[in-house]
Amino acid sequence: MTFNDFNFEPSLLEGLYSMGYKTPTPIQQQAIPVILNNNDLIACAQTGTGKTAAYLLPIINHIIQAKTSHLNTLILAPTRELVLQIDQQVDGIGYFCSVGSLAIYGGSDGMVWEKQRHALENGADIICATPGRLIALLQSGNINFEHLQHLVLDEADRMLDMGFFDDIKTIINYLPKQRQTILFSATMPPKIRQLAGLIANNPQQINIAISKPAAGIVQQAYVVYDNQKEALLVEILKNEDYTSVIVFSSRKENVKLLEKTLSRKIGSVKAFHSDLEQPEREEIMREFKGKRIRILIGTDILSRGIDVDGISLVVNYDAPPDPEDYIHRIGRTARASKAGVAITFINQRDQLKFSQIEDLMGIEVTKMPIPIELGAGPEYSPLTQKKEVRKGGFSKGKKPFKKK
Repeated sequence: MTFNDFNFEPSLLEGLYSMGYKTPTPIQQQAIPVILNNNDLIACAQTGTGKTAAYLLPIINHIIQAKTSHLNTLILAPTRELVLQIDQQVDGIGYFCSVGSLAIYGGSDGMVWEKQRHALENGADIICATPGRLIALLQSGNINFEHLQHLVLDEADRMLDMGFFDDIKTIINYLPKQRQTILFSATMPPKIRQLAGLIANNPQQINIAISKPAAGIVQQAYVVYDNQKEALLVEILKNEDYTSVIVFSSRKENVKLLEKTLSRKIGSVKAFHSDLEQPEREEIMREFKGKRIRILIGTDILSRGIDVDGISLVVNYDAPPDPEDYIHRIGRTARASKAGVAITFINQRDQLKFSQIEDLMGIEVTKMPIPIELGAGPEYSPLTQKKEVRKGGFSKGKKPFKKK
């Protein structure tokens, strides 16, 4: 199958092939015809499957065919990073077919606020927005959604996890009832179906490879004590074959500490966290995408909405809080059918959690030996831990050997 099979407008096809698009991915093959036929849709697809283009392409095709220009499409996304990523994709494709977009997100100065408000009031083809900032703008002025044709919720599950359920319902009240509603989500918990029941009209459903990592990811794990993690990470990063690396830590404080340590011992590293101003975050992402920074350290804010080609290694310095977050973290590597490595550090406390991740994926992740000079790690015994949890405690396990 090729993109010619969708009967897209010539200018859209020109843009696709100029940008290097060749054949549609599975989610694009299934979702594009549904959206072209103006049906509501709930699509469940893992990260890195081409889901953004799966809804952008048919929507842009509709906009090209429209006789009048107005605010046609609203796309809601949970983070500024994802909003900017979507906006960049619209700019890339829209360059060839005169379709434009505006990114709306918080954390900017007053001039940006006025620019966003002005664009909303005067109309734009596509608006990409975070819910919080959009509501603030809606409450501050005259925003006309009268001609809106499409509403897209990207990473709907993450928006609900972040507490945007009421915000989404508020935004819906501003929109025309006659519209096409499209939900893309990595998971399909009951609350997504509840949301779909409120805002979508008899939606069709598509499920693509739920909760399965990409085939090109080599997964490894080290069973460690907390005081072994830092030295082990340094050893791993000494391998210069890992040319582009993301390190995930669950706590912002650890992200900052790791930046100091790795800057001193490895170099070419930046921390990415919520304390940074938006221009700083955007500059870090530009440097990382341009390969001027080798190592990026961050919390789960990086696990979704970041689209960087060529990431060769992902390290979970702390085990993710749940199986779906694990899938999203390691999905930053091995994108677009490429290969990559994902390494997770498992301390005693997280053994049961990681065992549940393995159960979800239906595989056992290879446990790698710790370098001898770092001492022995704890035994990997999640079943024993499960029994201890039921009793109300945890086994203490062995202590690591100390360096002489």
